[in-house]
Amino acid sequence: MVNRITSLFKIQYPIIQAGMIWCSGWELASAVSNAGGLGIIGSGSMYPDILEDHLIKCKAATDKPFAINLPMLYPNIDEHIQLIIKHKVPIVFTSAGNPKTYTTLLKSHGITVVHVVSSVKFAKKAEEAGVDAIVAEGFEAGGHNGRDETTTFCLIPMVANEINIPLIAAGGIGTGRGMLAAMNLGADAVQIGSRFVTSAESSAHKNFKVSIIESKEGDTLLTLKDLTPVRLLKNEFFNKLQKAYDECAKTEEIIELLGRGRAKKGMFEGDLIEGELEIGQIAGLIDEIKPAVEIVDEIIAEYRKTINEQNSAKYIF
Repeated sequence: MVNRITSLFKIQYPIIQAGMIWCSGWELASAVSNAGGLGIIGSGSMYPDILEDHLIKCKAATDKPFAINLPMLYPNIDEHIQLIIKHKVPIVFTSAGNPKTYTTLLKSHGITVVHVVSSVKFAKKAEEAGVDAIVAEGFEAGGHNGRDETTTFCLIPMVANEINIPLIAAGGIGTGRGMLAAMNLGADAVQIGSRFVTSAESSAHKNFKVSIIESKEGDTLLTLKDLTPVRLLKNEFFNKLQKAYDECAKTEEIIELLGRGRAKKGMFEGDLIEGELEIGQIAGLIDEIKPAVEIVDEIIAEYRKTINEQNSAKYIF
């Protein structure tokens, strides 16, 4: 399978594993890269020394390309940049910030730069900043999200019409059928997060993985829109948050209720009551914990099967 993304990243399949905080360390990233996709280490939850440890272990576990997800709001970002350069990380996905800030520096060291956006406006700005590819993430996605609530099905063709560089679709994709749909809409590849959270190699707590498997349609909701929008699995903390909004709590009160370390508490430590449980709407389709290689193989097999079905006579009008 050869296209603009597989050629750019030097990977076998156009499947990108999202760099999720608390869930995607070196074990998951190397497993996805070894399976033929592009694994990503989520550096947003890592101190510099922890990130370096993950980089060293990932390089030892795979000889395939892998990437780092770099949230630009991270306080130690300059130290992370130096580690990325030191360890010759081939690909960096930047997010939550202005792509102009680090793109030129990273590319001067031969690093491929991808930026994550949630709108056509910011996709065009990222292309102008010189990035090599764009991830356009729809409203269905887990974790932090765009405020406009544009769905992936609408966002991808709109972005594809406005940019000339490779496009990666994200948000609500976790199957081969979803992958084909996104590529039919103009994407060159897909970025998948939630499905890999429940992989065997994910660093998410088992309690969190089980809660995802048990979830159904409607069990997630986008909240905290006045701060940083985030899609959460409903639990007791979520209910407290919604009650505060229903009672017209001030922003300062919401910040106090949120506190610190909620995502770590829920996703990494397994507190399903008071933790923040970030996951996408696709959770309703996830029903099993399995190795990353099996997830990749299943997605590709379903993708190919669906193409064959589309090419059959029943789809000709």
